[in-house]
Amino acid sequence: MKRVALLVQYDGSNYSGWQRQKNAATVQELLEQALFKISDHTVNTFAAGRTDAGVHASGQVVHFDIDCVIPGNNYSDVLNSILPSTIRILESVEVKDTWHACYSVMYRHYRYVIHNSKFPNLFINNWSWHRYQKVLDEVSMSNAAKRMEGKHDFFAFQKSGSNRINSITTIKNIDIKRVEDLILIDIKATGFLYGMVRLIVGQLVLVGEKKISSEIFTDRWVNKKKNDVKESAPAKGLCFVNAVYEENVFKKINNNDFFPVFLIKGFS
Repeated sequence: MKRVALLVQYDGSNYSGWQRQKNAATVQELLEQALFKISDHTVNTFAAGRTDAGVHASGQVVHFDIDCVIPGNNYSDVLNSILPSTIRILESVEVKDTWHACYSVMYRHYRYVIHNSKFPNLFINNWSWHRYQKVLDEVSMSNAAKRMEGKHDFFAFQKSGSNRINSITTIKNIDIKRVEDLILIDIKATGFLYGMVRLIVGQLVLVGEKKISSEIFTDRWVNKKKNDVKESAPAKGLCFVNAVYEENVFKKINNNDFFPVFLIKGFS
């Protein structure tokens, strides 16, 4: 048996998230089906982070244990020949059996893209939220968001149905910037609650549209006013950018940001 790590990119538009489910197409299910074809036995996969239905990943990290003669660095080519074009393995490497895609993570990075233009753009529609009603004030959004950095209880930004023991996590950094009509919201944290990023973005948009103040935004999460947090951003604008480890196990792509830059080149 050997442990193999994968760097995975997928367009989540037509998938019900990462995790295997009954009667729904998921990325994990298709990946495990492909591994079964290769090895002729059931292979369980473990991801750095679970993505919900419609959420994308530009640098998801997955590992599995397998008894197969294929060298660790060849799984990317073999799996890409089986998987649909919406799922691509960027790199595969053999790792120590103590290394874990989820538990060895130092922090995870999500990015949310808002297309803040009066006019739609079909080329980025599946990867962004077209919020066109008002010009968003990204400076006010950034000022409100910065207060969340550090270790806090984010109960207000956790959707119902979570099985976490508590809602405490550490946000390392939040960065919000505008590139012409695109607003990029980058959040790096040790862990994310169920639905956390989309709920945060939904509230930050209210701040950007001057519908609530930054003080109200802060009061809602600091005082756990979950019932006041009703707006959630759509899934399609969210992307799991990557997971960061103490040691970079992937050598071919040595970059902490795998987000598809073609989305923002035309706006720079």
